[in-house]
Amino acid sequence: MNISVSRRGFLRGSAAGAAALLIGLNARGVLAAAGSLSADINPFVRIDADGMVTVIIKHFEMGQGTTTGLTTLVAEELDADWDRVKPEFAAANDKLYANLFFGAQGTGGSTSIANSFLQYREAGAAARDLLVRAAAASWKVDPASITVEKGILKSGSKSGHFGKFVSAAAKLQPAEKPTIKTPDQFKLIGNAKLHRKDNDGKTDGTAMFAMDVHLPGMIYAAIMRAPRFGGTVTSFDDSGAKGVPGFIAAKALPNNAGVVAFGKNTWAAFQARDALSVEWDFTKAEGRSTDAMTADLHALLDKPQFEASHEVSLASVAPALAGAAKTIEAEFDFPFLAHAPLEPENCIIEPVAGGGVRVHDGCQFPTFTRPMVAAALGLAPEKVEIKTYYAGGSFGRRANKDSDYNVEAAMAFAVSDRKAPVKLVWSREDDIRGGYYRSVAAHRAKVGLDGGGKIVGWDHRIATKSIMKGSPFEGMVQNGVDPTSVEGVAESLYTLPNLAIGLSDFETPVPILWWRSVGHTHTAFVMESLLDMVARESGQDPIEMRLSMLDPAKPNQARMIEAIKLVRETSGWKKGDQRGFACHYSFNTCVAVVADVAADGTSVHVDKLHMAVECGVAVNPDVIRAQMEGGAGFALTAIFRDAITLTDGEVDQYNFPDYELLRNKEMPAVDVAIVPSNNAPTGVGEPGVPPTGPAVANAIFAKTGKRIMDLPMTKAGFEFV
Repeated sequence: MNISVSRRGFLRGSAAGAAALLIGLNARGVLAAAGSLSADINPFVRIDADGMVTVIIKHFEMGQGTTTGLTTLVAEELDADWDRVKPEFAAANDKLYANLFFGAQGTGGSTSIANSFLQYREAGAAARDLLVRAAAASWKVDPASITVEKGILKSGSKSGHFGKFVSAAAKLQPAEKPTIKTPDQFKLIGNAKLHRKDNDGKTDGTAMFAMDVHLPGMIYAAIMRAPRFGGTVTSFDDSGAKGVPGFIAAKALPNNAGVVAFGKNTWAAFQARDALSVEWDFTKAEGRSTDAMTADLHALLDKPQFEASHEVSLASVAPALAGAAKTIEAEFDFPFLAHAPLEPENCIIEPVAGGGVRVHDGCQFPTFTRPMVAAALGLAPEKVEIKTYYAGGSFGRRANKDSDYNVEAAMAFAVSDRKAPVKLVWSREDDIRGGYYRSVAAHRAKVGLDGGGKIVGWDHRIATKSIMKGSPFEGMVQNGVDPTSVEGVAESLYTLPNLAIGLSDFETPVPILWWRSVGHTHTAFVMESLLDMVARESGQDPIEMRLSMLDPAKPNQARMIEAIKLVRETSGWKKGDQRGFACHYSFNTCVAVVADVAADGTSVHVDKLHMAVECGVAVNPDVIRAQMEGGAGFALTAIFRDAITLTDGEVDQYNFPDYELLRNKEMPAVDVAIVPSNNAPTGVGEPGVPPTGPAVANAIFAKTGKRIMDLPMTKAGFEFV
C-alpha cells in the first residue's frame, strides 16, 4: 500500500479525529449550534443566528496578529464571548475598508491597530447598542436594565444570546456615535492571556494560505526572468521544455520581461521553465558589480543633491565643526537585503461569470492589486474580485507598488486561453535573485564636540535609492527629498544642535522596496552607533547621555524617556558595563534595547536582549512581545551575515544556504517590557527592528573595542555562534 501524506494533510486528519471525539463541540469545547442565518450589523460585524460573531478584518494577516488585534477591539466593545468570535478577511473595497492613514485599502507601516483602534471599537459598540435595543423591544424592558456578558444579554429573569436578536437588530437605525468603554472597563484589551485567533488553524493545518489553494482544472505557471535587472526578451526556444512531463506551453509575457512556462503541476512548470533557452536584451539593464556600485554611492556623498534639513544647511554647519574641540568622523555601508518571506510569492487568477476574474492571494494592498490586474487584462477594476488568505510573511514584499507577482499572474492568464485558473508560483531562488530589495545605502557623518563633550554640530550625508519617487506615494517627496531615505535622522527625537542632512538619490535598475522598518533599517544603526561613539569619546554613560538629550516636556521624547528608564531598570544597567545600548523612535513607537554579548576574539554570541517598548495602549500584550522578539530576530538575521551582492549585474545569492536565516542557537533570550500607557496605540510590527542592530554593535565594541560600520558584520571578521 502506498501511503503519502503532507504535513498539512496529517494535521488536518489529526484535527478531524479529535473533532470526532467531541461531537457537538467546536475546537475549544464550546457547544456549537446549527443555525446558519446571519446579519451584517455593519461593515465590520456579522452575527449568525447561533450567536457566532464574525469580525471583518480589513488588514491582512502575515503573522503580525491583525486577526487577533482587530477582533479584540470589536469583541471588547460588544462584550462577546472570545471563543464565539472569529475573523474573516474583507473583500476588496476601498470605500468600506480603507486604511484611514493611507486613504487606501492596504496593510503596512505598522498601522493596523493604530488606524483601526476607534473604528473597530465603535463598530463593536454600535453592534452592542443595536442588540440591546432589539432585546429591550422584544422583552418590553428599559434598555438600561440590560447587561451583556460573553455574548449573553440579560434583564431580570430574561436572557438570550446575540443570535436571538440579530435579525431585529439589523433593522434598527444605528447610533451615530456609540458610547465606547473607558480603559478601566476593559476585559479583553490588555489581556495577556487571550489566545491568538490564528493559532488553531496554523497548528492543525486548516489555515489557508494562497499557496494551499487548488482549483478544479487549474494550470500552473513559472516565469523565466532576466538574469539582470532591466533585461527584456528578444527571443526564446522551448524545444527543451517539450520533453518535460506535464509541460503545456511557453509564451513570452506581453511586456517582454520574461517567458512563462505552463505545466500541469508546479514541478512541471518549474522544470519546463528551466529548460527554456532565452535570448535577452541588456541594453537598459544593470551591469555593475557590488564594488562599483559602492564606489558610486560614496561619490554621491561628496556633493549631496538635496538638503533634508529645513533649519540648518550643510554650509552653515561647517563653521561649528571647524571650531569644535573634537570631531568624530565615520562612514557606514549597507547592502541590498532580500525580504525572503517563508511563503514565496504566488497567486491564482480565476475566470468568473460575466467576464471578470477572481484573484486568490495573500493580498497586502488590494488598492494596488485590483486596478493593476484589471489593466493587465483589459478589464474594469470592478471586474476584479480579490479573495484574501493568510500570508506566510511579507516584511513589505507583498505590498510593492507594481503588484508585480499579481500582474505577472494576470499576464500569464492573458496569454493562456483564459478558460482555466492559472496559478503563478515563485521559487525561493526566483525571489532572492529577482525580487525586490532593501536598497543599498551609504552614510558619512562628522560630529563636532565642545570641550565638555556636548555636540555642537553634525554634518550627515546619505546616498540611497528613493522608494517613493515614481510610486503612488510620490506626493510625500518634498523639495526632492524622499522622507523614507532620511527618516530616523531628520525627525530624531534627540536635541541635536546644528544638524544638517544631505541626500543623494542612487540610480539603478535594481528594484527596491520598503523592507521591515523601511529607512530606519539603516538610519537607526548609524545614529545610535554615532551617539555611542560620542558617549565613549566624552566619557559619558550611553544611557545618561541620551536621557540628557531628550526633553520630558515634549510628548514623544517623554515616551522615549519612559522606555529608556524601564529598560535600564529591567536590564540592571550600570555605568561602566560592557554592554550595548540603543533606542529609536519609528512608526510612532519608542523602543529601547540593552544587549548582552559574549565575545572571544572574533567569535561572538548574543546572550540576551532586554527591550522596552512604549506603544500606547497594549491591545494584545502577547502579540506585542512576539513582534518585539520577531523584530529582534529579523534584525539579527540581517546584520550578522546577510547581503545581496551582484557580479556584473547578476545577484550572487540564490537560497537560504547563502542568504541565511538566524539559527536557533544564534537567537538570544529576549526580555520585553511594555510601558503602561493609555495613549492611543501605535505600531509594533516594525519598531523592534531598528534599535536591535546598533545595540548589538555597541555591545561588541564595548567587549572588543572594534567598531562595526559596514554590514553585514562578517565583513569585519566576526563569526556568530
